[in-house]
Amino acid sequence: MSTSHLPATTDSIAQALEAKNPSEAISIYYIILENPSSSPESLRIKEQAITNLSDLLRQENRAEELRSLLTKLRPFFALIPKAKTAKIVRGIIDTVAKIPGTSDLQISLCKEMVLWTRAEKRTFLRQRVEARLAALLMENKEYSEALNLLSGLIKEVRRLDDKLLLVDIDLLESKLHFSLRNLPKAKAALTAARTAANAIYVPPAQQGTIDLQSGILHAEEKDYKTAYSYFFEAFEAFNALEDPRAVFSLKYMLLCKIMVSQADDVAGIISSKAGLQYVGPELDAMKAVADAHAKRSLKLFETALRDFKAQLEEDPIVHRHLSSLYDTLLEQNLCRLIEPFSRVEIAHIADLIELPIDHVEKKLSQMILDKKFAGTLDQGAGCLVIFEDLKTDAIYPATLETISNIGKVVDSLYVRSAKIMA
Repeated sequence: MSTSHLPATTDSIAQALEAKNPSEAISIYYIILENPSSSPESLRIKEQAITNLSDLLRQENRAEELRSLLTKLRPFFALIPKAKTAKIVRGIIDTVAKIPGTSDLQISLCKEMVLWTRAEKRTFLRQRVEARLAALLMENKEYSEALNLLSGLIKEVRRLDDKLLLVDIDLLESKLHFSLRNLPKAKAALTAARTAANAIYVPPAQQGTIDLQSGILHAEEKDYKTAYSYFFEAFEAFNALEDPRAVFSLKYMLLCKIMVSQADDVAGIISSKAGLQYVGPELDAMKAVADAHAKRSLKLFETALRDFKAQLEEDPIVHRHLSSLYDTLLEQNLCRLIEPFSRVEIAHIADLIELPIDHVEKKLSQMILDKKFAGTLDQGAGCLVIFEDLKTDAIYPATLETISNIGKVVDSLYVRSAKIMA
């Protein structure tokens, strides 16, 4: 059969599926879409052709063609219901997202579709594309633009009372405020998302996302036990769906165990039935940190940070908590080492702790300023001088308290005598 005049039928779809190479199949699908027929059967076949064509273009990494496909399909969208149009548009945008290195293309594509949906007055689709655009802008660290877009969108969606979309948008707003280090607003947005979610059925993946964000915010407030329970709920949801975010939920669970000084539990969680499914660099990184913490070894800690840089340093959530953990470990080790001395060389302390001299000197000066111990740095001699803690005599505060109590008794007696005299 000649491919220059292919009808929109199941035979044409079959011909495309039997094509020798992807380029030939893509050409056949384009010819099917160019068929002028608008019968219900033809429209159904064209919808199938669009799905198959977008999958092929994704496999071939032809993101620009997917973008132009959306423009070419606009006349076709006028012939089908708005709900089906929304499904196809969102499907193609999702397909583009699966092609690596296309974040800028996705942003421009979403902006184009927002303009088109405004012109066509397709409010339902526009709101969802705008929510996707805000998420892309946040990933691209364009926070102010994303926040401006969300503020208008939230008002509009609340007015329409679209609960499912409202959960998405509130959750996105919470993540955005968290990225901007505005914790009160991040918590308020998450509470709004939970309130909206309680009124409707929320898909398990969405509920898992809410739990994951809750865990992140509780961990930020150092409430690691509550954070652990939220991460566990998120892990169970993602694990059941085989969602790739399950490994990150498990990773944050292990982080919480380390932060509450229960590093011994980490190996047990990793070797459990659920943990064994996700063995890889993410869990290996947390196991290395747990080992370093259990042994109170800064050298092992730094080795873990160096060996698993992508999993620890480049994950902003893990990096923030491990930084505070590292500082705490360093302070504890330094205090333990300098305790027997009244005067000691900084180089000797650096040798004992196996860290660079400048690093140790900087930390000691910070600890002195924070009044973690009384002392001074003699930089000329390269020594640390530790002062004895002068214990304040308990008699002075006790005397002041007694005088204060006597003053209250005298005042009370004066008030009483004034009443008798009156």
